[in-house]
Amino acid sequence: MAESTVLVADDDQAIRVVVTQALSRNGYMVRATSNAATLWKWVEDGEGDLVITDVVLPDENGLDLLPRIRKLRPDLRIVVMSAQNTLLTAVKAAQRGAFEYLPKPFDLSELVAVVKKALSQPTGRTERRDEGRGDEEQLPLIGSSPAMQEIYRTLARLIATDLTVMITGESGTGKELVAKALHDYGPRRAGSFVAINMAAIPRELIESELFGHERGAFTGATQRHIGRFEQAEGGTLFLDEIGDMPVEAQTRLLRVLQEGEYTTVGGRTPIRTNVRIIAATHHNLRRLVSQGLFREDLFYRLNVVPIRLPPLRERAEDVPALVRHFLAQAASEGLPEKRVDETAMERLRAYRWPGNVRELENLVRRLAALYSQELIGADVIEAELSEAPASAAEPEDRGSENLGSAVERHLRDYFSAHKDGLPPPGLYDRIVKEVERPLLTVCLGATRGNQIKASELLGLNRNTLRKKLRELDIQVVRGVK
Repeated sequence: MAESTVLVADDDQAIRVVVTQALSRNGYMVRATSNAATLWKWVEDGEGDLVITDVVLPDENGLDLLPRIRKLRPDLRIVVMSAQNTLLTAVKAAQRGAFEYLPKPFDLSELVAVVKKALSQPTGRTERRDEGRGDEEQLPLIGSSPAMQEIYRTLARLIATDLTVMITGESGTGKELVAKALHDYGPRRAGSFVAINMAAIPRELIESELFGHERGAFTGATQRHIGRFEQAEGGTLFLDEIGDMPVEAQTRLLRVLQEGEYTTVGGRTPIRTNVRIIAATHHNLRRLVSQGLFREDLFYRLNVVPIRLPPLRERAEDVPALVRHFLAQAASEGLPEKRVDETAMERLRAYRWPGNVRELENLVRRLAALYSQELIGADVIEAELSEAPASAAEPEDRGSENLGSAVERHLRDYFSAHKDGLPPPGLYDRIVKEVERPLLTVCLGATRGNQIKASELLGLNRNTLRKKLRELDIQVVRGVK
């Protein structure tokens, strides 16, 4: 097999050197340059099997170069790297035909893996996607932390698809913003984005809200009502807090996903539907499935592409950018302009944010509206955060609770969730599996994925451990703790 040549364009000499060394060690020929003009000449001359380009080059934006390369050599794979770590950069790279987008700084082993994957896949012309909207001020998501970079990369891959997406995350993390971004930058943006919150609608009205009802379908139905599916036709339907959907409505939703049609409440004629479904929840749906409160078949229909939004405490480095964004937003709405000094910003970064981004936004709006000084100091922040409800600041202290008490509490919550009824049969196996999973996962983490040590630690035969790992679908990664 002939040696592959990789063309690299980056204004930073240090990055060119380390990328060249990493690829050379893995058997690739590398030609590196600091500018777009030289890269374009190499492409015109037919050189290279793959291109790696930065976005910011001294003579041209690397993203603007992509369409020209795709037009001249449609089979040439392109990897984009950038320190401009925004959703827009990732989306533009995907829309203009990039094979992959890597935010800086990146792991060199990840880069090598991407190159190997790109060169191993069969070539074929990739249709250029509609670039659509592209103004920086329209960005719905803020943050450049590693956690957010992974979200951006996932969204960039999903933008041009019609796959069903399940977004999980604590309240206030921005699940609807992610759903809106998938709609606004995707092929359905000309259609409607319709959101419905399952937790905010009385259980007996959810089916009517989703599918509509006919006149006379029930007491009070004096005229035909158009449901959310019909409103979202050709667009996107966002099912927020899907974990709160009653079982009867789950059955009807499953039929829609399976057959692509539904009937209104009180109706008889099936109605074909063409909508993209995006669901979201703060619940652990797998636990609800095990408790018999959520249909397993519906879970797998909705969970085609799972996206987990990290809580704000897991991406504290994004707090300053979010604060500046919300202050600018408040100023654009007529509130006084404010700034936050470094000491105050550090205090904001250190806070746990139980209410996540929504709590931070509310705090920033209070700062803009209630305080006369232009520069907000640490004393103001301390005063504001000290008024946060004690129950919200930290979860209930259960440090003295033993395992038996925790299991008993879990089981009481489990039974109370079924009101006056009983859980479905098979309770023993479900509970044992629920305890086994964290037990095996934590032990494997402690032994860095070494199954021999983990089996000794657990007192299990190694074959028994392997069998349980398969049954519980637990992935083992060596060297990770």
